[in-house]
Amino acid sequence: MPPKNANAGPAKAVVLLSGGLDSMVSAAIAKEQGFEVHALTVDYGQRHRREIEASKLIADKLGTARHVILPLDLRQFGGSALTDDIPVPKQGVGSDIPVTYVPARNLVFLSLTTAFAEASGAHDIFIGVNALDYSGYPDCRPEFIESFAETARLGTKAGIEGTPFTVHTPLQYMGKAQIAQEADRLGLDPGMSWSCYDPTPEGLACGECDSCRLRMKGFEEAGLVDGTQYSTGAAPD
Repeated sequence: MPPKNANAGPAKAVVLLSGGLDSMVSAAIAKEQGFEVHALTVDYGQRHRREIEASKLIADKLGTARHVILPLDLRQFGGSALTDDIPVPKQGVGSDIPVTYVPARNLVFLSLTTAFAEASGAHDIFIGVNALDYSGYPDCRPEFIESFAETARLGTKAGIEGTPFTVHTPLQYMGKAQIAQEADRLGLDPGMSWSCYDPTPEGLACGECDSCRLRMKGFEEAGLVDGTQYSTGAAPD
């Protein structure tokens, strides 16, 4: 259980809530651990706008104390299939860092989450990164998270005054099937979350991008039903 605040209320935690499956499970774990959950969603101009709506639904269902949707137009930078006029790959998950990588996204987002946490009097941060079933993003690795936690300690008032932030990564060493099972254990409706990078004009998940393939494979391996509606003919690797 988390420590109590001075007023005997539950400790606060800020969760980076993208609206995807991993962030939903991470937020639910924070709540299960007894934290008062505050959620931050960054509206960074991504093409998959359904994530933003999903984050609102998740925050409401989990009963978060506060949900901030912060606009940050990373389309001004570009450099990613999610923020620029670059096709989303549909060939399957490869070994190289894909063009869906958004330059320094988790570095930027964790910095914003830390600022939100410090302003809110929270010392715990939750992020749903995992280093097993992922698309090769460097900012999902445990060594990055460890390094960021030290940077946050050195670069904040809370840190230098002796109350540094703890960055929780409860899904760090889970595969997608394990994450699906964790969602089931927590009683979550996976259909509330959204993972697809490139929804169809009809609002269905494409079923072909890296994120869809990993998600579909995970639920298939877990033997669980995913509430996401995929376009016809979609199939995991």
